[in-house]
Amino acid sequence: MTQLESAKSGITTDEMVHAAEGEPLTPEEIRDGIADGTIVLCSSSRQPPVRLVPIGKGLSTKVNANIGTSRDLVNLDDEIAKVQAAVEAGADTLMDLSTGGDIDGIRKAIIAASDIPVGTVPIYQAAVETMEKRDRAINQMDPDDLFDVIERQAADGVSFMTVHCGVTRQAMKRLEREGRIMGVVSRGGSFLLEWIRSNDQENPLYEHFDRLVEIARKYDVILSLGDGLRPGCIADATDRGQIQELLCLGELTQVALDSGVQVMIEGPGHVPLDQVETNVLLEKRLCHGAPFYVLGPLVTDICPGYDHINGAIGGAIAAGAGADFLCYVTPSEHLGLPKVKDVREGVIASKIAAHAGDIAKKLPGAADRDLEMARSRKKMDWDKQIELSIDPARAEDFRKERPSSDGDVCSMCSEYCAIKIQTK
Repeated sequence: MTQLESAKSGITTDEMVHAAEGEPLTPEEIRDGIADGTIVLCSSSRQPPVRLVPIGKGLSTKVNANIGTSRDLVNLDDEIAKVQAAVEAGADTLMDLSTGGDIDGIRKAIIAASDIPVGTVPIYQAAVETMEKRDRAINQMDPDDLFDVIERQAADGVSFMTVHCGVTRQAMKRLEREGRIMGVVSRGGSFLLEWIRSNDQENPLYEHFDRLVEIARKYDVILSLGDGLRPGCIADATDRGQIQELLCLGELTQVALDSGVQVMIEGPGHVPLDQVETNVLLEKRLCHGAPFYVLGPLVTDICPGYDHINGAIGGAIAAGAGADFLCYVTPSEHLGLPKVKDVREGVIASKIAAHAGDIAKKLPGAADRDLEMARSRKKMDWDKQIELSIDPARAEDFRKERPSSDGDVCSMCSEYCAIKIQTK
């Protein structure tokens, strides 16, 4: 049985018990959340076993790090270094988005190098193989080849997959009637729209959703229903094309849950600050409370080089409003493939956003570390402050690089430290 089928039968699995460690919910509460579709449990049958990561209502907000090669940059050693950097910085999951080199081999190496769940976007590999191995255009992709990639990746031990099932002919027409500044910015969404237009057929992931569900159930893979029509600039946010896709995903969510397959929903990319909470509430209402996985969101379009900060602002608002899973954004977003340093900075920024969101959601224990930090600052216990910080190595570097003549204080206020003055 899948985790969802077990939960619906009232069975608390060993995975649910282990997943509850360090979370504000009991194993039984996690089981009930999985049963009603408001929690998913990222696990895998692969060996050695992965860290179990529960995502959803009542749980700490989780963070994902995207890595992977491109056609221009293929270096497996770099990708493994990114895996290590992401894990060390506190990422809860990874996604391999590789589109260059030996994609099967790269995925297997990333899975082997990581003890956290790994996700993929199968349409990427299917498109690459169509163009490179079969010497065809994307619009000549055979749907059977796409489903072959999906099963191949599932068999390798992938924990969750992004599948753009809501990019339908109806959504495409609605999008075209309204018009957009940026059009479609999702790679998976653009691949499928091109296929739909050229073949005058329905998206195979939608038309043959039962086939997709069958594979996901066989391997107990979470379907992450992707936002192929997400806005690529804040002017396009929350438009009819995006909402049409979300309506479709809500219907497919129920189909998957009824079939014993776990589901989460992916959310929009560029969304102005005043629409972030609205997007979270819409997803929760239309998609049966399924866990919401958001990219950022990015609340402005003018931050190349600083989009990790941009994404953290949107991510904190989204998490506080009820989003469950943040996909990190790196400083190199919109500019190029991230380097190891970018991966680390992206994870840390999103971890800050996730933590801020958990405090806003008033999760039990979420602010305990903050209270301990405040008490350590009051006592000027620098070792404890560094230990409690979200990035101890960086905090320690700043402390050492900017020494004060008085070891009790920092070099910002020195002898005029407000805390020290009050303790005299």
